[in-house]
Amino acid sequence: MVPLKEHRLLVINPGSTSTKIGIFDNERAVFEKTIRHDSDCLASFEQIIDQYTFRKQTILETLDHEGINISRLNAVVGRGGLLRPIEGGTYHVNETMLADLREGYAGEHASNLGGILAFEIASGLNIPAFIVDPVVVDELQPVARISGIPDIERKSIFHALNQKAVARRVAAQLGRSYHDLNLIVTHMGGGITVGAHALGKVIDVNNGLHGEGPFSPERAGTVPIGDLVELCFSGEYYADELLKKLVGQGGLVGYLGTNDAVKVEEMIAGGNEQAKLIYDAMAYQVAKEIGAQSTVLGGKVDAIIITGGLAYGKEFVKKITERVEWIADVIVQPGENELQALAEGGLRVLRGDEQAKEYGATGVLSPN
Repeated sequence: MVPLKEHRLLVINPGSTSTKIGIFDNERAVFEKTIRHDSDCLASFEQIIDQYTFRKQTILETLDHEGINISRLNAVVGRGGLLRPIEGGTYHVNETMLADLREGYAGEHASNLGGILAFEIASGLNIPAFIVDPVVVDELQPVARISGIPDIERKSIFHALNQKAVARRVAAQLGRSYHDLNLIVTHMGGGITVGAHALGKVIDVNNGLHGEGPFSPERAGTVPIGDLVELCFSGEYYADELLKKLVGQGGLVGYLGTNDAVKVEEMIAGGNEQAKLIYDAMAYQVAKEIGAQSTVLGGKVDAIIITGGLAYGKEFVKKITERVEWIADVIVQPGENELQALAEGGLRVLRGDEQAKEYGATGVLSPN
């Protein structure tokens, strides 16, 4: 058997107060570090995008301190940011993408720095820079875009990077190609998204940020619209206060005052009946969303995958599994490793298993 050619990649995942970096030799992580940034230092920058020179220098100094020779790199992969809607895959970081990231086309977020940092470091080494499966991946079939109100179109915002990475790994474990399977992938973290993956495309998924699907540790999910409208015009809340009720202060935080599932389980173990009811309701809503996505796939489901941080909770996963295992086998892949997923996306291109896509002025929508 001919051994795989070794490719070395630098992977960059910027967060609001930290930057995670990793060096991968093929799929093997040889170095990983979370660089914590001083909050006062970050506050000195007017906009998040202004931080890229500071973060780039910090990354290069960290690698130099660790004795890592960046001249050996074959590619740099950054976390994808808030871009125009694009189909899933690995993308070259090009000038059009850089312009949208710098402008904050779809909003300002630390992840916008991922592609910029990758490009800035890669261009100095004359190697390619990529992003992989950002949250704006949009492969919805046309019927899934209809909301019921002509003024509003359903949008695809979900944990695309982890959902697709885990789907590919499970497909490999089953001895199949991701593009040959129908899967329901449930990512359960601070937000919860449930995607219907049909032959390599996520043809429907709940918007995990702006109010669809199950409630989660921090988000309200789908709520009764009429009652929400009444709250909006009650005079008791400003718009930003209501948005926080939906994202950040909803779900477990709203009901129980914590987003920590371990603490909720401790509350239940201590006899807290309200905590038990709310936790059961969250599992119930997750299972209900999985059931809904099974109809999207016409009941032809090869496997249900449960992933994300909440998937470590065996009792929570059991509550979901008991309701959905009649649909298909449930495969649990707890946690998420975004650095690994980014490295795998870069490797698929370097090995020729996948062709890197080019980002355009209108994004690259899936031709459903």
